[in-house]
Amino acid sequence: MKQRRISKLIRIGTVNIGGNSPIVVQSMTKTDTRDVAGTIRQIQEMAEYGCEIVRIAVPDKEAAQALLSIKRGTHIPIIADIHFDYRLALATLEAGADGLRLNPGNISEKKYIAAIVRAAKPRGVPIRIGVNAGSLPRSANPKVSIAKQMVEAALEQIRLLESLDFDQIKVSLKAFDVPTTIKAYQLIAEKIPYPLHLGITESGLPRAGVIRSAIGIGVLLYQGIGDTLRVSLTGDPKEEVIAAYEILKSLNLRERGPTMVSCPACGRCEVDLIGLARSVEERLAKMDSPIKVAVMGCVVNGPGEARGADVGIACGKGRGAIFRKGEVVRTVEEKDFLEVLMEEVSKI
Repeated sequence: MKQRRISKLIRIGTVNIGGNSPIVVQSMTKTDTRDVAGTIRQIQEMAEYGCEIVRIAVPDKEAAQALLSIKRGTHIPIIADIHFDYRLALATLEAGADGLRLNPGNISEKKYIAAIVRAAKPRGVPIRIGVNAGSLPRSANPKVSIAKQMVEAALEQIRLLESLDFDQIKVSLKAFDVPTTIKAYQLIAEKIPYPLHLGITESGLPRAGVIRSAIGIGVLLYQGIGDTLRVSLTGDPKEEVIAAYEILKSLNLRERGPTMVSCPACGRCEVDLIGLARSVEERLAKMDSPIKVAVMGCVVNGPGEARGADVGIACGKGRGAIFRKGEVVRTVEEKDFLEVLMEEVSKI
């Protein structure tokens, strides 16, 4: 794995992004922002799963005004997602937004950007230039690749912000097509000092979306590119957070929460291993200790195959072996598999 690209350090609320800071996990609410109570509940749930920054949609003035009450009900930084109307950015800044996301495909006029910068700069609020392949500026050159069009759109907006003496910038270049996204980030990483927010846009339902996101984001992270990420899924936002941490854990970049090791099961398995593994995964989801838990379907080979796990179970017909670091410490009846394993987890 390549050494991580060192970018300019910026701060969104209480969270550092870039520099030598850990790669930050973000998500976005799926609620109607005008539903303050519902939005706060969803933010709180995402925070329980480790979300560090949350983005909310601001489609109108009422949603912008709701941000003030939402801020009072949560402790994690909030980024306002702004499209088309620069006045919504000004309203959310007044309401206390910790960051802005602007799309250069629909807000790019200098007078509007200048007005936003005049309000954001004294407040110390960073701006993310969020380029999407599906909403490129009209000035985009159709004779070059989509990846190059995305990079040029970002660079044009960066030059505009820098001309206004503003450098609290974060950049994203998202597409549904994974190779296009990877190429765009590779190109811009060499050209700018600012932190990069990673993601594959419109990646789909969790089954396919997690795979598509893991490939795109994973390749970039392996190449040392990326300071923050969101796994965009058509589904519950807490699943985005869980998936993001699994990507980071898979590359040994962050170790928040348990890692579960489980065998795929085969004809030798004599228990409902899939059901047990799902139950264990559900119980582990909100824990933040970086431990490794194994759920294995073979009582003979299980402890050896998962010897690196802090604790695990190897299941046989009617009975199973609880082990730590490959050493069996007790046996347990099948009806007690889940509870005894979780009891052992709680001891660590």
